[in-house]
Amino acid sequence: MINVKFYLDKADKSKRFPIHLVIRQKDIQVKVATGEKILKKDWDNKNQVVKESEYTNKSINKFLAFLKQEVEKYFDSEPHSQFTDKKVKEKILSLVNGRKVNTDVKILFENSKEYEGKTKTTFVDLFAGAGGFSEGFLQAEHGNRYYDFLLGSDINENCELTHLARYNYQLGMDAEFLRQDITEPDFLDNLLKKLKGQQVDVVCGGPPCQSFSLAGKRKKFDKKDDLFAHYLNVIRILRPKYFVMENVKGILTKEGGKIKEMILREIKSIVDLKEFHQLINFLAKLRKVEKEKAFTLDCYNLRMQFESANEKELEKLRENYIQIIENKFRILTPKIADYKTSKTDININTIRHGFNLLKRSKELAYVRKKVILEKAHSDLDNDFFAEKFDVFLTSIESDSIINQIHDAFLNLKPEKSFQKEIAEIIEALEIYNFSFEECIQGLQPFVQALNAELEFDEILSHIRLYNIDQPFVALASNYGVPQNRERVLFIGCRKDQKLIKVVPPTVSESDKVTVFEALYDLDFVGNNDEKFNYETIDLKSKYNGSTDKMKSLIKKRNIDGKPDESKGLTYAEWSKKGRLNGRFANSKNPFYVRSFDELENTLTHIVAPLHNHKTSKQNEDVIKRLEVILKTGDYDSAKKELKKIGLDSDKRNYNVLKPDSQSPTVMTIPDDYIHFSSPRALTVREMARLQSFDDSFVFQGKRSTGGNKRKFEVPQFTLVGNAVPPLMAHAVALEILRNII
Repeated sequence: MINVKFYLDKADKSKRFPIHLVIRQKDIQVKVATGEKILKKDWDNKNQVVKESEYTNKSINKFLAFLKQEVEKYFDSEPHSQFTDKKVKEKILSLVNGRKVNTDVKILFENSKEYEGKTKTTFVDLFAGAGGFSEGFLQAEHGNRYYDFLLGSDINENCELTHLARYNYQLGMDAEFLRQDITEPDFLDNLLKKLKGQQVDVVCGGPPCQSFSLAGKRKKFDKKDDLFAHYLNVIRILRPKYFVMENVKGILTKEGGKIKEMILREIKSIVDLKEFHQLINFLAKLRKVEKEKAFTLDCYNLRMQFESANEKELEKLRENYIQIIENKFRILTPKIADYKTSKTDININTIRHGFNLLKRSKELAYVRKKVILEKAHSDLDNDFFAEKFDVFLTSIESDSIINQIHDAFLNLKPEKSFQKEIAEIIEALEIYNFSFEECIQGLQPFVQALNAELEFDEILSHIRLYNIDQPFVALASNYGVPQNRERVLFIGCRKDQKLIKVVPPTVSESDKVTVFEALYDLDFVGNNDEKFNYETIDLKSKYNGSTDKMKSLIKKRNIDGKPDESKGLTYAEWSKKGRLNGRFANSKNPFYVRSFDELENTLTHIVAPLHNHKTSKQNEDVIKRLEVILKTGDYDSAKKELKKIGLDSDKRNYNVLKPDSQSPTVMTIPDDYIHFSSPRALTVREMARLQSFDDSFVFQGKRSTGGNKRKFEVPQFTLVGNAVPPLMAHAVALEILRNII
């Protein structure tokens, strides 16, 4: 039986008494200073706690409880024959010293001296989540270049908590964080304030993509569908040399590929305002020679001016555009309808009121956003409400309004002599709704009539700010990640930069990192267990009979996963050592906090070598079910046996991890996966390993959540599952460094 107690040692010169921990177990007695000092009057020896009269009592008591818990766990898990005074003392001192190091936090960017004189490439991470892109970019170096992290942004507070803990408090960087919805009107203003005029070389980010996913049913009018447009608005303002947009594979086929084409059109529609005058001058040149379709060409000219306008100017330009069309219709109305008809006819009223709606595009956009948010908040899907909400949302889109106006004109059945004027009005409305790229296509007949194709193409090459090839599917396991996660990448390249078409794999098919390589050294947790220290895994006793086979799966590699037997480390060793190249010489030890209050009070940080390695509490039936599935090797194959023994489940899926291959896509629900050698779900740390996060990257806040809270909270499991794998981001970042000018 182990006895763990605390006592006050001799007072120092300031009459403060050091708190010591003493362990007694049979013939072993160990005394260790905890590093904490208090006045004698503030110590409650009976209850072994610091009294409330000491203002730091909560943080000290939390640390003492943590120390006692870890010591007791150590004695429970280690063979008694291995206990020595020295080993026990080392165990306690590692926790005490780790805490001491972390109490002096200076949020100040500081690299190792070897980075002096090197070129910084700055980046911003939007929709940052846990920070998968940020981690990968900070790992990447090429030649004389490395990355400087300026700012991360996301809407959720646990994303901010994890960001601040990792980059500010632990690594000592001065990277900013903007917690705000990118669709809010003042987002860009706040972003620019935090950037303080610094040039941004690269913007990366993955706008939330659930509505594009092939994994589940897609929702119409999902609140996340239009976030691409807001992401591109940031690109328009910041004008980075490169930008990266990450999304799920489903985006390539959504709406029959129309969404993908729309995104490419919008990227190609980002204009260089410094050169935009060339296009306006060219349109004036076309207008001088065009007689027959002068009104249409005037509409193109006015529509093109939308591209160079700020938000306030754009609102006025849009209103003026519709007013010009409305004036044309006002002159036409007496010709196609008598006075009484013009005041009462439903078709003419539809046309007039349609103009009113189009002139209020800003107000309708606000209504649309609010209704979509309400639809999401009330979870309207697969019910009688959803379709009616969608019908309304469709009705206030400009496309729908223009179609209604078009149909109203057709219903009027005007005489042939007026059809040309009506056709011009309808075409003008279509031009109003065109993207920049559609305008370019629409202008081609005018350009060809003037035989000015070469001149037009030359102007376009000057005013298009970004070039982009087709988006490509990146498989995470090709970049040293032990996971078959497919993601689509759009890489936009500013016109003065080299075009990047693809990111080459760093490992071959036969050399990919396996699940066993990633997780074998963490397999020392039981049911309802939590570990804060690494433990030695005896492969011989654990895999008796197949030890050599399992050992053969462990390879020495470079950071990117490429095998390197002479200088490399194993994947597990890289995870423990970290992949940041020793750049952050003064970084703090890994720590965990639950809230912003705890983050600011460094004394409350739980400092330990290992974090996020906690298993769920599973009852006997669940453990037996997982044992059957694990033994069978596949959930579908096990269902018959489970039903036979009364352990069948309504759960849709369990993925049994295969030690000698890669895991399927890591999602946000932990019990979707069964460990390859134990009948249990994965810990947050194990899922992070499958995503290629370093062990020193600690996921903060709540571990998990359920039910409706999943819509609003982003606990640790969600942070991990939604992240971009850092090693895949590392490959992207490295390819940019190889090409950037």
